[in-house]
Order: sequence, then C-alpha cells, then structure tokens
Amino acid sequence: MNGTGTRHESPRSVIVVGSGPTGLLLAGDLATAGIPVTLVEKRPHRISNLSRAFVLHARTLEQLDARALADDLEAVGRPLDRLRLFGRLTVDLATLPSRFRHLLVLPQYEVEKVLERRAVEAGVEFRYETETTGVRQDPGQDPAEGGVIVEVRGPDGETRTLRAAYVVGADGMRSTVRDAVGLPFPGRSVIRSVVLADVRLAEEPETLLTVNAVGDAFAFLAPFGDGYHRVIGWHRGRDVPDSEPLDLDEVKEITRLALGRDFGMYDARWMSRFHSDERQAPAYRVGRVFLAGDAAHVHTPAGGQGMNTGLQDAANLSWKLAAVLHGHAGPELLDTYQAERHPVGRSVLRSSGGIVRLAMAKRPWTLALRAVVTTVLDHVGPARRRATGHITGVGLRYPAPRGSHRLTGTRVPDVALAGGSRLYEALRGGRFVLITPEAAPETASDAAPEATPGERLAVERWASGRRTTVLVRPDGYVAWAADDASAAQARAAVAAHVG
Repeated sequence: MNGTGTRHESPRSVIVVGSGPTGLLLAGDLATAGIPVTLVEKRPHRISNLSRAFVLHARTLEQLDARALADDLEAVGRPLDRLRLFGRLTVDLATLPSRFRHLLVLPQYEVEKVLERRAVEAGVEFRYETETTGVRQDPGQDPAEGGVIVEVRGPDGETRTLRAAYVVGADGMRSTVRDAVGLPFPGRSVIRSVVLADVRLAEEPETLLTVNAVGDAFAFLAPFGDGYHRVIGWHRGRDVPDSEPLDLDEVKEITRLALGRDFGMYDARWMSRFHSDERQAPAYRVGRVFLAGDAAHVHTPAGGQGMNTGLQDAANLSWKLAAVLHGHAGPELLDTYQAERHPVGRSVLRSSGGIVRLAMAKRPWTLALRAVVTTVLDHVGPARRRATGHITGVGLRYPAPRGSHRLTGTRVPDVALAGGSRLYEALRGGRFVLITPEAAPETASDAAPEATPGERLAVERWASGRRTTVLVRPDGYVAWAADDASAAQARAAVAAHVG
C-alpha cells in the first residue's frame, strides 16, 4: 500500500470489465489461450434472471460450437426454425447453410451460466462487487512495454489499482471504461417506456415466440423454461419516464392490443420499464483499451441481435489479443477489430431499427413501404436469403485486402473433414485450421513448419474433392485461400497469419 492508501496489485495481461455474455466469452477465450485475465464486475456474484435477450442465432451457435458449448445450450433451449413477421411474412430458417438451421430460444442467464463455468475452469480471476472508477493509459518509455492502469473500489471500500497490457470494456450501455477514455456514445432513444414483465400464463401460446404489432401496440412473449414467460410490450401513446410505476393491468392491455389476448397473465414476479436506444461509439479502440458488446453499440431488441452481436465481438477480439500477447502477431493485428466489427455494429443498428419502424408503421406511406418489403422478401429468394443471412449472422463477411482470393474474409460453414471430423471441432482451443485438398498429402505434411505448435494450427483435409486450400482463422473466417496451392504457398500463408 502506498502513502495515499491505494493498494497496487501485480500486473495482469488483460482486464475485462463486465461479466455479461460478452465479457464472459472474451475472458474465457483468453484464459483458455493461456493469457492471465482478471474479470471485474461491480454486481455481486449472481446470475440475474432479469435478462432481455432470449435468442441465439445460427452464427453465434457456431461460435459456441467452436468452444464445445453449443450442445449444452441446445439441451436447455428450444429450437425455432420458422418466424412470422408483420402478420404475413414467414421466414424459414430450415434452409440456412449451417449446422444450426434454427434460432435457439433461451434466456440470457442460461448462456451466462455456461460461459461463466468455462471461464472459471480456464482460470479467470473474478472480482465481484468491484467497481471500476478510472482507467488511464501508461505508454511507458518503450511503447511495447506500455499498459493500462485500472482503478477499482472493492467490497471493503478500499481503492486498488490493477495494471494490464490491455483492457476491454464490456460493461454495458453506461460503460465506465468508454467514458474514462473519452469516447462519446452518439445516438438517440428510439422507443420510450417499453414494459417488461415476467408472468405466468393460464393459456399457452400457439408458437414458441409470439410477436406482433397492431396499430399503436407491440408485444413479444418468450418462455423462460421455468413456467414463466417474459413479456416485452410498448404502446405508442404511453410515453412515460422509466420510473413511472407499472402494474400488471397495463401489461395485459398492451398485450391484448398487440396479440389479441393476454393469455390469462397472472403472478408477475417482476415488472419494469426501460427505453430502447440506438447508439454506437465512433471507435471500438483507444490505444490499449477496447470496447465490446453494449459498451460499443446498443440498438432496439428487434431481430434479437444484441447479445449475439456482443458475443461475436468477443470471438473476433479474443484470438487477436492472444496472438499479440503471445508474440505470434504484431500489434497492428488489433487494428482489424475496429475495421471488421464497427461496420457490423452500424449495420445491426440500421437493420434492427428498420424492423421496428416497419413493425410500428402507421402512416399510409410507411404501411405501403412495409407491404413492398414484405412482398419482396416473401417472393424474391436472393433478397430473403440476404436478409436472413444478415440477421442470423451467417451471411456476414469481413473486408479483404485488395487482390485476395474471393473467399478471404468469408465465414466458413461447418464443413466435413476427412476422417469423419468437422471444422468447428478442429477450431476448438482457439486454433487456426488449414484445410487442404484430399489428394495433396504433401501439402498437409509440409504446410506447418516445426515452429508452429499443434495447439495453434490444425492441418486437415476436405472430405470432398475440393481443390482449394483454405486457412481458417480461430473465429471461423477465411484468413487466406488459394486454388491448387503448393506446399510452399501454404507454408508462407501459415507463417504470415499464424506466426
């Protein structure tokens, strides 16, 4: 302890602030890769059931599959392979080019339980009831030796300083980390006085997810799996502060207006109001400090993309931080986090906001626009596939350098590999996977130099007769590809990307 009463603690490689799904996945990834991680959370150690997220999309399930977690969540969630929107548009997910041809309905706390267990087993140091009060960067005399100092106040009220090479703020919409590094959070409230309630239902809904908008009212119903349902509702004419008292009669009325009946709601164990914002930080990185999840972007719940986008932020950032900290890549690799994920966040803001505006269309021209959009999506296959690919994440691709192979930056589905295995099993452990043609054994044997340990690269072969050689990043996107590649080309690609 120094003379000011502040205790200085030994440095850690990464400090993650916030123990929601984004922070838990990121911390677990880093610890699995052998990076010392401290996770700081101001709340007590308690998985809350007051979550707003209820859906895992196909791309997120693929990322969880690459961590051997998807099957556990599939066992407790309920799959849904068909959605009905705007009363007439049916979205068929059974045709998705994924192992997960559905969305999985389950509350956020089930995801958090699985991710927390993994993080604990990987060795993450948890500090609950510890509030982050300040973040400052120390460049050091040598930029390579710089770091970040995080001031925290523990449950005993004592101030401590933690030091790390990097800090990730996954601490939500009111992010202390984002404020500490001076990043604004521009945007606006889109929907005010949204009501939330956890209720029992006397009548079971006909569909797993029930959602509709009629006139001025919108309502959404989803099961917790414990006998309760989460209700999310909104009425255009009921614009009151979040602090305004809420009773079950108001929840029932909004539900009746939007869904035609209230399903005999009773026994509300929790009710609240909130407002839904559309906001995005202009940068996801300031020096050695990164933002992920709701600290970087928030948007309306339409499309169920919030938790999914945050988890995919974490999947993108974690392997890059691990590569840089282990010395396998230069710090410039971290610049690609902003380049790849910021456009995705902006796109999600637009799509989720567009869904809400179409759902709540009231004026003649907006109703006409909704009719046109619905007709196009219902009858034009390519447009429907693009929209479905965007919402589920399977259609996402990242920017590729000029002159790259056409596959560079694209997501790789869970393809079959020779010997009966599959890609997302091979990706486990945060590895790159080099997939070579089955008829080119010299490429498979020569591509990985001795300097590349097996835990960082798996060399596999296509189960099919494909001639393309593909290097897949740990997050399942193509880092490099070539048609009819030689062993020398594959070795060069591995050296450049894996280290």
